[in-house]
Amino acid sequence: MIGIGVDLVDVDRMRAALARTPTLAGRLFTDAERAYAERAKDPAARFAVRFAAKEAVMKALGVGLGAFDWHDVEVVRAPSGAPSLRVTGRALEIASATGVREWKLTLTHTDDLAEAIAVAL
Repeated sequence: MIGIGVDLVDVDRMRAALARTPTLAGRLFTDAERAYAERAKDPAARFAVRFAAKEAVMKALGVGLGAFDWHDVEVVRAPSGAPSLRVTGRALEIASATGVREWKLTLTHTDDLAEAIAVAL
């Protein structure tokens, strides 16, 4: 194992941030992530858990905000619904330089909290 990262996001804070800054979703999430989240009646929890995943990847790589673009880490879903990561751009460069060959991701959320755990292998 190379690294592990966990992040917890308050769903109400994400909802408020998205309402306050309409361009935020476009800056943080890929087109596919936005399309998936916006299919929900209230997309805040889906956005929050994806944001948590991106932060968890940063922590697993041992880097902070600004090390790579938010779009460089994308949460994708298998046909079964299982989440995984697509890592590209600068995030991929950092992961490759540290020897990451595989990622494991788990996501969970309630109406109030969203959590992601990313493991870099």
